[in-house]
Amino acid sequence: MTEVVRLALVAHAMTDAMAAGRFPADEPLSDLGRRQAKTVAHLDLRGDTRQLAGPERRAGQTAKLLGLSAVTEPSLADLDCGYWQGQALEDLRPQDLQTWLTEPARAPHGGESILDLIERVADWLDSLTEKAASKPSRAVAVTHPAVIRAAVLVALNIPPKSFWRIDVAPVSRVDMNLRQDRWTLRL
Repeated sequence: MTEVVRLALVAHAMTDAMAAGRFPADEPLSDLGRRQAKTVAHLDLRGDTRQLAGPERRAGQTAKLLGLSAVTEPSLADLDCGYWQGQALEDLRPQDLQTWLTEPARAPHGGESILDLIERVADWLDSLTEKAASKPSRAVAVTHPAVIRAAVLVALNIPPKSFWRIDVAPVSRVDMNLRQDRWTLRL
């Protein structure tokens, strides 16, 4: 069984917005987040491993603290929460929050829906496959919990309604391997 792509997805470290229950903006890591990133186990990087990070500061800072020379990858951007950005959960209208949490096609905040995010991540995973068609490839990507949830849904071909049932902790890691057109997960 030939392995085509080996991908490690690493969630960015803690931010003040995460700790306070606010929707993210382009905030930096908190002091706790910087400590978290410094304590992560060594990533197995070989000379040919692509090092990627989402465009937000928190992803780039985590990558740097992990010793990566990551290239910004726009497809690894966090879920666009529209005008909810920076707002606390308790400041939202309960019916809007309920809609967002139960209807993956809806985006009451005017940003990106869960389905849109899943499609974006699926397209990115497909692009990794296309680039690796001629030879096996390895990549490590520092990104956001929402992006990692979407990648897990795509890899396991499970329904979008399961998005919120996947918990992704700060600086946690999911390894994905593509073999014979099938993604497998190693947790």
